[in-house]
Amino acid sequence: MNTTEPLRLEVWNRFVREGVLDSSRIRERISESWHLCQRKGVNPYGGKGEHVLTEENLETRLTNNKLLMDLSSHYLEKLYTFFGNARSMVLLTDAEGYVLKAFGQKDTLQRALTINFKKGVRWTEELVGTNAIGTAIRINEPITVKGSEHFSVASHQWICSASPIHYEGKLVGVLDVTSPVEHSAHEHALAAVVSTAFAIEKEWQLRIKEEELELLRYVNDAEKEPFLLVNQKNKVIWSSSKDCIQKGVFLEELSQTRIKQKIQIRSIYNERIIGTKIILESAYKKNQTNLPPPVFVFNGVKGISSSFNTVINQAKKVAKTNASVHIHGETGTGKELLAHAIHLNSNRAHGPFVAVNCGAIPSSLIESELFGYTSGSFTGANRKGFRGKLAQADGGTLFLDEIGDISHSMQVALLRVLQEKEITPIGGDKPISIDIRVITATHCRLEEMVERGAFREDLYYRIVVFPLYLPSLRERGEDIPYLVEEYCSRMNWKIRFPPNIMKELKEQEWKGNIRELHNVLQRLQILYPDQLPSTSIQSCMTTGTERIQKEESYMKQLEKHKIVGALEENSGNVSSTAKALNMPRSTLYRKLKKYKLL
Repeated sequence: MNTTEPLRLEVWNRFVREGVLDSSRIRERISESWHLCQRKGVNPYGGKGEHVLTEENLETRLTNNKLLMDLSSHYLEKLYTFFGNARSMVLLTDAEGYVLKAFGQKDTLQRALTINFKKGVRWTEELVGTNAIGTAIRINEPITVKGSEHFSVASHQWICSASPIHYEGKLVGVLDVTSPVEHSAHEHALAAVVSTAFAIEKEWQLRIKEEELELLRYVNDAEKEPFLLVNQKNKVIWSSSKDCIQKGVFLEELSQTRIKQKIQIRSIYNERIIGTKIILESAYKKNQTNLPPPVFVFNGVKGISSSFNTVINQAKKVAKTNASVHIHGETGTGKELLAHAIHLNSNRAHGPFVAVNCGAIPSSLIESELFGYTSGSFTGANRKGFRGKLAQADGGTLFLDEIGDISHSMQVALLRVLQEKEITPIGGDKPISIDIRVITATHCRLEEMVERGAFREDLYYRIVVFPLYLPSLRERGEDIPYLVEEYCSRMNWKIRFPPNIMKELKEQEWKGNIRELHNVLQRLQILYPDQLPSTSIQSCMTTGTERIQKEESYMKQLEKHKIVGALEENSGNVSSTAKALNMPRSTLYRKLKKYKLL
């Protein structure tokens, strides 16, 4: 137990006995939770999990959360491998705090059973007091709860770090790492949990896109009647050429008299319902001579700016080919959206669109992520093996975002794949043929990286066959009213933007581009749901930016602290430090210069 634990225990004792709390000696989130638990009548001398699902109810809940379980499994195993030596448990709960999965070392799991901290238990503040899982659910943000920061004494012997998992802003689950206090997990456990939760969220977004693409396989059905394909949200993603119903319309907006039959469509991979095929009455067929000419399907906002429409026209031409495309543009300009549009308008539209953010995957993991691995290839590997992103994209399009971040060795491996059109998974001995189109993107200039020797020239010429420059929001200011209108329509925000507010939006620098604009609009919607202020909204727009800068500064401090600690443990030896940090030496040298440690 660390030196601060007696202090926290003293604060806890006084609070549960006398109701007195010195807020200066305990974190605000913990103080807030303790008061809540006290009002809810939670027993501070208890805390054992009493609300446990029956086997039948647990099975139902597991079925209802199958997508969350499937998407998380790969990442949970990686997280456990990272923290296994700390005798940690890794847990996954649903949005209501029911534990769906719990695994760890045998003695740790056995110890957790003494307080019923196990699969099927509900672990919320109202039931077991202040805890990382329950508190994260209530405040909807990551948190670590240590020792006697827990409200109930049953959990005082544990330290827990939890992070919510979201999909489209909705809480879908919580990821947690729990360790006995005497075997405390790494000091950056919370950062690892947050990063893993973010990876699961991105995987969720990708899976939904893949399922929509799988739905499009039904486009070739020889259907006599006009029909629609509708996704899980009842949104039309495709209408037959015999019908002019607009893409993006919701099913409830259609006249029910038009609907002749509804057919649920299940994924061929996991039997999950991924959408519905809606067959319409033939009496509503349109005269095909009046159909408009085919248009470029783009799920974003085109607006009226010549700079952006030039890009769309170029994308429309290259989409019909199989040429490799490289998209250059600042962060937040919509590079993945444009790549997806090129895919949807190509002859590969019925195949998968697989997106990989090369900058978000540690260099030590990117090879297994791209190439996959066979069963038992290395310690911590999934027992069933893993089908890499390159194989997943077979027959479709692979989108490699931030391609400039991959290591020199991965550049060589990728070049070989593009030349030979085959891959060999880690641990495998037989090459697998693949047919993919590659679209790459980066916010930096690859040609400058080539000049510096940071990027292979032969790979550069292989992937930059057709370059596209995506203009920043500052270069297409006249499109802002259209982007605002699209956001309001999508979020069902019925509000009028006064001319002075719209002028203010147009005059912003928008360093975060469309992503920053959407963040500002979301803050405005939360603060002013019914009517915007008649004065300036500058304070609303700068607050979030300042917070992001503070968060980025904090993460940099954490990284610097981690590097300094590793250097000290390895007596300043850079090679040993890089190995301990699981980081290429070139990357470590770059960070040492960045933090002025050289």
